[in-house]
Amino acid sequence: MKKPVKLLMAVLAYSVCVIANAQVQMNFKFDTPYGKNSAVGKFVELNGAKIYYEEYGKGEPLLLIHGNSGSIETMGNQIDYFKNKYRVIAADSRGHGKSELKTDSLTFVQMTKDTEALVNHLKLDSISIIGWSDGGIVGLQMGISGKSKIKKIVAMGANLRPDSTAIYSWAVKGLQNERKLFSTKIKEKDTSENWNLLKQISGLLADQPNIVAKDLSKIKAKVLVIAGDRDVIRNEHTVEIFENIPKAQLCIMPGETHFAPASSPEVFNAIANKFLSEPFKRPDSDFTKWGK
Repeated sequence: MKKPVKLLMAVLAYSVCVIANAQVQMNFKFDTPYGKNSAVGKFVELNGAKIYYEEYGKGEPLLLIHGNSGSIETMGNQIDYFKNKYRVIAADSRGHGKSELKTDSLTFVQMTKDTEALVNHLKLDSISIIGWSDGGIVGLQMGISGKSKIKKIVAMGANLRPDSTAIYSWAVKGLQNERKLFSTKIKEKDTSENWNLLKQISGLLADQPNIVAKDLSKIKAKVLVIAGDRDVIRNEHTVEIFENIPKAQLCIMPGETHFAPASSPEVFNAIANKFLSEPFKRPDSDFTKWGK
């Protein structure tokens, strides 16, 4: 393995990064080559870039959105589980996997527009979403924009802003070191990696998102806000997201990390499935309201 990639794996400990990619590739084996399945894989041009996606199963549409530096493959555990229950649609986000970048400034706003365009292209009347990390952010932004009819959103390890009030300081510091590396390599005109692409993908973490908490009130979908209790996202920030969404449930997974969908797929999938398949409830512990 090239030294720069080793360094990238060390510092990109935030989101569904190369570490998660490596975990999936090493630890999970599927009969179907998710993310590389020529039998079902398709390209569609959306907003000036060719976006790659795959579909599995039948039923109500369930959109899976992977995280930073991930791909369809990193959602393999979720595809394998939910394809027997839903029409599962998974895409490589712009600049990830097989999808083109075609921009000098990759943003969550652009990725959200791409995902909404895919929903329109497939003529989906309504969808549910499972978004992991960056995918959770895109899911929340889709809920805010209201351009797609969304029934439910499972937002795993999402954040509203990139500072240390939302994510732990060690992650912020790691991203700063990473950006210095990328800038240095670009100045040196090093060609061992696509440093421009890595810089843009890293910029999603270091400079974005910039979602105002009050805008979460615009989300009409039911939302499960979920994270590991040892996530990259601060627990109090996950609670902040939960408290600002009108119809939301909260799940802090005990003994789990930001990578739970890959490291503990049985637990994560069961929680997500329960939320998606059962009627939404938000009971109140205020006994003074009982009987009124």
